[in-house]
Amino acid sequence: VQLAESGGDLVQAGGFLKLSCAVSGGGIFSVNAMGWYRQAPGKERELVASIASSGSTYYADSVQGRFTISRVSSESTLYLDMNQLRPEDTAMYYCVRWSTMTRSRTLPPYWGKGTLVTVSS
Repeated sequence: VQLAESGGDLVQAGGFLKLSCAVSGGGIFSVNAMGWYRQAPGKERELVASIASSGSTYYADSVQGRFTISRVSSESTLYLDMNQLRPEDTAMYYCVRWSTMTRSRTLPPYWGKGTLVTVSS
């Protein structure tokens, strides 16, 4: 399985970004849960959002109501729409895939290389 993120950029606070994650390999795209993690300098890695095989979603409290995770199976692509961006959203964002239909407590086995989001105040 290969995951390739894109869409990271420098944006002003209050702005919008759309991250994409192109998936190749690994069988049927929507069978496994997928998500987005982020890690800011000096901070722990954080699960931002996930989407299960059923389509049910999870969001961290810090992004609830501002971020939206989605997928397009025909494109084998995962998305993260990020609205009302804040300086504290600045981080490297990683696309991930679990081997299960729902996210598990263990770290996902598949990770992309990340895309950098920087939000200026």
